[in-house]
Amino acid sequence: MGVKETLTKTIPSKAFILAAGHGTRLRPFTETRPKPLVEVNARTLLDRTLDQLCAAGVRDAVLNTHYLAEQIPAHLAERNDITLHYSAEPELLDTGGGIKAAIHHFDEAFYVLSGDGLWEGDDTLRAMAEAWDDRKMDILILLQPIDRMTLTQGVGDYDLDAEGRARRCLDKSGAYMFTSMRINSPRIFDAAPDGAFSYLDLLDEAQEKGRLYGIVHDGDWHHISTPDDLEAVDAVYRRQEK
Repeated sequence: MGVKETLTKTIPSKAFILAAGHGTRLRPFTETRPKPLVEVNARTLLDRTLDQLCAAGVRDAVLNTHYLAEQIPAHLAERNDITLHYSAEPELLDTGGGIKAAIHHFDEAFYVLSGDGLWEGDDTLRAMAEAWDDRKMDILILLQPIDRMTLTQGVGDYDLDAEGRARRCLDKSGAYMFTSMRINSPRIFDAAPDGAFSYLDLLDEAQEKGRLYGIVHDGDWHHISTPDDLEAVDAVYRRQEK
């Protein structure tokens, strides 16, 4: 990569945050609040995600909402460090349809994150932006090595080839788990259907075209799916963030 090209690398200016799901596997913690508003060491998962976005220079985010939808904008009402837009879903549109419904907000590559994500590494989003190459990529996914997941259980979603292309492992035998963190081009939604559909369809399509790439995360990422996951991660963060 030449000096001129390095200097032109920029952080995506916008992000989409998936925040509409019911979080059923995390009950009882999600019986009275959306999963993104569950707390780790007294700070919500959603606020931690927004903190990371702001630290990376992102100033504009779209969130989809459905389950207990009114709680999310109410909780975030006093944040003035990022411009927030909400895409309410009377009926769930799944992980692909939810983004498609709000695609008018995006005219260039943007981050897609889960509102219930939790990762460590101040440079993670910048590293993703540095790896992004619009000429050869439609989607760049952040992958977590399974052998470095100690607090929560990992699933072998993907492997990488020598060129950095990601290939999904149908038998879950891959070396990496998909963190749900990604950069994608808005063009992948041009032919996508309206209504509910899974983002996995877009991942598979990009893979078939040779335009799905992965970057390996060099920090910790936690898959908070169950109460046991949450309690284990919360206990560690309480010790670390004293």
